[in-house]
Amino acid sequence: MRNGISITLKPGDRRRLKALTRDRNAPQKHVWRAEIVLLSADGIGTNEIMRETGKSKTCVWRWQERFMQEGYDGLLRDKTRPSRIAPLGSQIAARVVTLTQTDPPAELTHWTAALMAKVVGISASSVQRIWRAHGLQPHRVQQFKLSNDPKFTDKLRDVVGLYVDPPAHAIVLSVDEKSQIQALDRTQPGLPMKKGRAGTMTHDYKRHGTTTLFAALDVLEGKVIGRCMQRHRHQEFIRFLNAIAAQVPAGKIVHVILDNYAAHKHPKVRQWLARNSRFIFHFTPTSCSWLNAVEGFFAKLTKRRLKRGVFRSVVDLQAAINRFVAETNNNPKPFTWTANPDKIIAAVRRGHQVLDSIH
Repeated sequence: MRNGISITLKPGDRRRLKALTRDRNAPQKHVWRAEIVLLSADGIGTNEIMRETGKSKTCVWRWQERFMQEGYDGLLRDKTRPSRIAPLGSQIAARVVTLTQTDPPAELTHWTAALMAKVVGISASSVQRIWRAHGLQPHRVQQFKLSNDPKFTDKLRDVVGLYVDPPAHAIVLSVDEKSQIQALDRTQPGLPMKKGRAGTMTHDYKRHGTTTLFAALDVLEGKVIGRCMQRHRHQEFIRFLNAIAAQVPAGKIVHVILDNYAAHKHPKVRQWLARNSRFIFHFTPTSCSWLNAVEGFFAKLTKRRLKRGVFRSVVDLQAAINRFVAETNNNPKPFTWTANPDKIIAAVRRGHQVLDSIH
């Protein structure tokens, strides 16, 4: 053994090292490091240790020194090596962040990693790491629409009040229509899902007509009144209101939450409303379809029944929609409003302030 190296093992360290060499689940690099230390403690020379472990002289010396300095735990840790490539400076990262928040050159809508790498002179993976570290995602865009309704606050509180604290002995209905539902038939049959492969369907389709679903969601019970009609004019809307009136218990006030579609405010509809005094209309603010609870039912219908559906006629489509409505009514779930209206109002105000400052 070379000068300056003297390993004396305590009984506890020897037991731990021997247990490590016998552990079949231990990494092999830990095993041969422990063997080097055990052989060194037994007074075996460097050349013999090299033959028994199959390691080089510098490797044996390295782990002898590591054990003398750090003990048993030092054998289980690999020291980090400096990267062969110098790290990017903070100035390059700042430049990437600044450029990302500006318009790209030429006729492009957003930056790509390859384009940014070419402009800055670094690799695309480095650009992606910088974007990830700063939370930038130029390939994504979120859609929004702020309401310009001058009575936004009053209408919001009115509708949310019906959701949170509905009037006693009254019914609250969220009403809307889902128009232009297409009866789409695929040009070829799809393949079923199997292990390692998603289900398939053709990208092209055959159109067999459209239908419109008028729906009224009972906020308290979660049941839906639905009617499929050919069009979505005020005439069809009045027919749907008559269908609601026939199903709702007589003598109960009916609060109807609606959006600002022209058919809902047609003079004939207002005349019908004057004749049916127990119906009270509550209009959502403009550009606030998310405030209408029935939109959640439409989203569920689209995702679970229509998006991947195959319909060979409008009759098949209407039958599928009616079955979905019936299944919903067999297991109804009351609508629960959870958002704080004050936070919504504050967010809309902030949005208007940002838009005014930019434009």
